[in-house]
Amino acid sequence: MADDSIAVVDLDRCQPDRCNYECANYCPPNRTGKECITKRGEETVQGTPDQVRISEEICLGESCGICVAKCPFDAIEIINLPQELDQTPIHRYGENSFALYGLPVPQEGSVTGILGPNGIGKTTAVRILADEITPNLGEYDAAPDWETVIDEYRGTELQTYLEKLQTGSVTVARKPQYVDKIPNQFDGNTRELLTGTDERGVVDDLIERLSIGPVVDQPIDTLSGGELQRVALAATLARDADFYFLDEITPYLDIGQRVTAARLIRELAAEGDRSMLVVEHDLAVLDLLADTIHVAYGEPGAFGVITPPKSTRQGINEYLSGYLESENMRIRPEAIEFEQHAPRTASTGDILVEYPDLVKSYGENEFSLTVESGVIREKEVLGAVGPNGIGKSTFAKLLTGAIEPTEGSVDTQLDIAYKPQYIEIDEPMRVDAFLSSITDQFGSSYWETEIAQPLQLERIMEQTLTDLSGGERQRVAIAACLSEDADLYLLDEPSAHLDVEQRVLATRAIRRYTESHDATALVIDHDTYMIDLLADRLLVFEGSPATSGHASPPVDMRNGMNQFLSDLEITFRRDQRTTRPRINKPDSQLDREQKAAGEYYYAPQEE
Repeated sequence: MADDSIAVVDLDRCQPDRCNYECANYCPPNRTGKECITKRGEETVQGTPDQVRISEEICLGESCGICVAKCPFDAIEIINLPQELDQTPIHRYGENSFALYGLPVPQEGSVTGILGPNGIGKTTAVRILADEITPNLGEYDAAPDWETVIDEYRGTELQTYLEKLQTGSVTVARKPQYVDKIPNQFDGNTRELLTGTDERGVVDDLIERLSIGPVVDQPIDTLSGGELQRVALAATLARDADFYFLDEITPYLDIGQRVTAARLIRELAAEGDRSMLVVEHDLAVLDLLADTIHVAYGEPGAFGVITPPKSTRQGINEYLSGYLESENMRIRPEAIEFEQHAPRTASTGDILVEYPDLVKSYGENEFSLTVESGVIREKEVLGAVGPNGIGKSTFAKLLTGAIEPTEGSVDTQLDIAYKPQYIEIDEPMRVDAFLSSITDQFGSSYWETEIAQPLQLERIMEQTLTDLSGGERQRVAIAACLSEDADLYLLDEPSAHLDVEQRVLATRAIRRYTESHDATALVIDHDTYMIDLLADRLLVFEGSPATSGHASPPVDMRNGMNQFLSDLEITFRRDQRTTRPRINKPDSQLDREQKAAGEYYYAPQEE
């Protein structure tokens, strides 16, 4: 195989007990007597002896592709690397495994972002820079020592950082990607965790700024996802480190909490020589947060490339366009567009459901929600926004009949397809079996085109539900919801765990389904980009989180977003080049002008 190609075998998909080794039997080099595709054998350190390995020295490359076509389980990828990629990998996980090319460069006194799809190596890069993985330069059989690694980057900015890392002259702190695993690693209450990391004597201030005072005496295993995220961020920022690595700061947080977290990170970076490296999928927050960004691209699960740093605006815009100008590289066949979308004209369709004034109280001194009467119209997507703990999911459960209101009543005669906020899957069923049990349309050309392909389900159909990642579970749950025959499709936080492309594809799937079926959807989400692309009208929740919530009747997008954002004192503008939503820098001239005019959701001339 040419030096610019790699072979990848997905060991989770390779099932030799269910095939006849078509990949090896039809491989042209094998048919001439060469050992290109062989069994791994008893000496293998990855996979099982009967699974296959591919010799990258003998393989003919992507131009052949016979093994890829013949594998019945889509377990093989033969990939031509970009011609511009003239470097060796910084790390490869093993034979025929994922390879990462390039590393981001932490910059002292600034915030550096990494933007790219899931499965592209962002977390691997962070773990290398945090000294949790020793890079092997692709030599997985005989990994080089650190001196060789440093020599590979001699003359670059990374050389200095890696030398300091190995001599112990820099300290690092890392916030993990999946905060829901923290209770498995720490047995105690929140205060004990935070006190144990408070090397800078700032934990009390962080508790107040991140609004986690009410949970400081609670056991860690009782916290919600949003509470865990803020506790993890506080625990990381309380450490006295030179470099802070923050892997996804926004999951489970509402937009107000996201902006607060972004401001905290920027303040700490501005203190002097501290460096922040942030992996993030929320483009509005990344835009507000980062001084520069690295774009990560490649083939998820196969290889990833991390570009040199770009200005934040340039990097995000190039990422959305799908074309990296400096690299002369197309990373996506089409651009992600915003201009034909929000704010849409509010729906004037017939009324699907009219709900009266409602009250749901969980008891004295407990949370209560008050809902003003309103209507949900046919053929519309109604967005629901508001802080965490304000009653959005409670309203959803009232509509579904899962809980009863304390005052008022809801017409529960509607057929409602419901995707809950937290997806709990404990049944060891295959994805295809699960989805086929929901709809007779499973496998039809329509279902494949409208649901399976946009949600990128093809490669996980034969996996077991319990083995799926958070993003994979989310996509399956969205597909399951849209596959039902219902009057109302209710999706609670469909953007959670999805990368930018997946969020856009999920948004298109939801929007296309409602339009083609004359269906109605209610979407609760914290991602402003998703709501911007998706909603016709807005249902705004206000109040005091965890104490009381109030929902006004649904309104058009402009009035709704102005109402919502004014409470948070956040203004948005549209990027002149891409029309994507951008958060104005606090107290900037445009921020002050829009607040004075009462226009928090873009200036009218921007539409």
